[in-house]
Amino acid sequence: MPEITTSILRNQLPLHRIAIDGTRAVTILVAFDAGARTERPEENGMAHFLEHLVFKGGEKYPNYRDVNEAAERIGAQLNAYTSHDLVAFHITARAERALEAIDLLTDFVGRPTIDPDELDRERGVVVQEIARSNDQPSMVAEHLIDQAAFGMHPLGRPVLGPAEHIRETFTRDAIVAFRERRWSGANGGAFVVGNLSSLPGNGSLEDLFDRFPAIAAPDPYEPAPSFEPRTLVQERESHQSHLRMSYRPSVDVRDPQWRAALLIYSTLLGGTMGSRLFDEIREQRGLAYSVHAAGHAYADVPLLQLSAGLDSTKCIEAYQRMREIVSELRTDGPTKDEVERARAYAAGARAIAFENTGVVARQAAQQAIVYHDDIDPDTAVALLDGVTYSQVAEVAGGIADELSLACVGPHTADEFS
Repeated sequence: MPEITTSILRNQLPLHRIAIDGTRAVTILVAFDAGARTERPEENGMAHFLEHLVFKGGEKYPNYRDVNEAAERIGAQLNAYTSHDLVAFHITARAERALEAIDLLTDFVGRPTIDPDELDRERGVVVQEIARSNDQPSMVAEHLIDQAAFGMHPLGRPVLGPAEHIRETFTRDAIVAFRERRWSGANGGAFVVGNLSSLPGNGSLEDLFDRFPAIAAPDPYEPAPSFEPRTLVQERESHQSHLRMSYRPSVDVRDPQWRAALLIYSTLLGGTMGSRLFDEIREQRGLAYSVHAAGHAYADVPLLQLSAGLDSTKCIEAYQRMREIVSELRTDGPTKDEVERARAYAAGARAIAFENTGVVARQAAQQAIVYHDDIDPDTAVALLDGVTYSQVAEVAGGIADELSLACVGPHTADEFS
């Protein structure tokens, strides 16, 4: 059972300590409700671009070389991520170097210089990242399914944004203004996870996290739109197709037990090698080399996404059969054995993942900032263990036949009618 304490700093940033026995590592993660869904249309891509820019240096470590070399000197691993929900920065180090790791992270993330010359140099890097993404049909399919599921809503826009924004329209003033509008302590959190034995109790920890400025809570993000199914196909001459199908489950995402039930359902549908999709689409019929299902919950809307990578000549048959499998689960329900196996697999996978302090930190950030829920990793496993057959059957029955669809390959939208 981890020991968890939470305090609110002077800048309104919650500081969560999650002490875990039996590890030599500590992860420090700082995150804000400042992902892509909080961007205005002209800002699309700015949250991710800002993530890149803060690594260029702060006050104590004034340039990217100082930041990188400081991390190497303490044997730490630095990284960050931007999603539609969050922007997050994290560092993992051996426990005895924890205070130095916090000093480094809070310097360049809490008080970044955002140097104009570095900003212009980084434009080219991010444009290359966007070009690489657009060259990968599987990534294009991911962008298309977001657009098909959410249209012009911020959840339908790519996290990376369009290259023209990076090249032409993002100024330093606009980026700083976005940070000052969205990086509010009240809508964020700092998480220190793992072996905390080397952390002092004299207030120096709190002083380091106070480097983040006090920012008023921003306006709430735009609520998710009602479901309007769309089909989007990007025609490419290829022997392979990348198929994505998106359903809108009737699940209350505010309830962690129903989010857990959605995860169990998606696991038995297409989350393992014993799942219905993998067994029938790949093993029995040989229609796809890759097939998968995943449930996801934003703060205010759930999703069920089915994915397949396959020979283009088999795409339509696979699509039709995948849709039939969802319908069969809706009308007949899963078997009790399926639910038991999926529950055991999902809970076991979560428990194993939590051996990594970074995974615990990322889970805690999602729970605290997106869902405003319990951050205890033991609670997350217990929720999965506690999912009942009737809950999973109810999730299955609430997956309506309507869906959004995206495909990259030698197809037209009419083929999926």
